[in-house]
Amino acid sequence: MKIILKKEVQGLGDAGEIVEVKTGYGLNYLVPQGFATVATPSAIKQHEETLRQRAHKEAKIVADAEALAAKISAVPVKVAAKVSEEGKLYGSVGAAQVAAVLAEAGIEVEKRHINLPEIKELGEFEGTVKCYKGVFAPIKVAVVAAE
Repeated sequence: MKIILKKEVQGLGDAGEIVEVKTGYGLNYLVPQGFATVATPSAIKQHEETLRQRAHKEAKIVADAEALAAKISAVPVKVAAKVSEEGKLYGSVGAAQVAAVLAEAGIEVEKRHINLPEIKELGEFEGTVKCYKGVFAPIKVAVVAAE
């Protein structure tokens, strides 16, 4: 019996896959629990149309994310921080400060999507900003002394 999985089933497949299972397993467990639907010809046709629409939406989202990544990598990120006489920072520079600098440039990014090394001194540092699944923008952060 062929079924279309609605949710991931361990040892069977991921959501959206069409798999072959024993009739009893499909009709007595997977379908009543909401893990799958029976793969009738009309259900398969509808599933293929849904996948086609989803792929079209996904392509648009990825294109938008790549454009955002290009904008982010083009923006110079300069963070001013208080330093001691030895050149050490009071505290550290984190994702929140970088997100604020990007927001001033007109780019809204959540701070949890910014991946930076630990910054506790002056200099230039490299990190990444996650724009979407698999789309990352490289970012250079320059930390300078505040006046």
